[in-house]
Amino acid sequence: MFMYVFSIALIVGSNIFYNICSKSIPAKANPFSSLFITYLTGAVVTLIAFQLTKTDKGFFKTLGDLNWTSIVLGVSIVGLEFGYIMAYRAGWNISIGSLVANIILALVLIPIGVFFYKEGFGTNQLLGIAICVIGLILINKK
Repeated sequence: MFMYVFSIALIVGSNIFYNICSKSIPAKANPFSSLFITYLTGAVVTLIAFQLTKTDKGFFKTLGDLNWTSIVLGVSIVGLEFGYIMAYRAGWNISIGSLVANIILALVLIPIGVFFYKEGFGTNQLLGIAICVIGLILINKK
């Protein structure tokens, strides 16, 4: 139960800083220079975390356990972060931009979850979709 709650709390807490930092990158800064420093920092933190966790294999031996998903995840993360930087530079408010993106993301992930991962889908989910769509309309209405 701890990990169930902790993992979501970590996501929310990290996302708060993620969005604040994305919006606070200086407009004159090249977004890819910023992303380079971001990933360099992430690489250092990841290597330290790897060393602090117990594993039977060394770092390079664990690389053999990976597949294509780590590479695609890396490309996806660059797209995600560049997208947020550009959205904030285009004028999205921090309180609305992330909300709109995440609602649309949730709506797109529903059929993926249902068809590819055989997740359940019922009346409550359908009602939730309707509320999300209404929310998107209301939140973007000027």
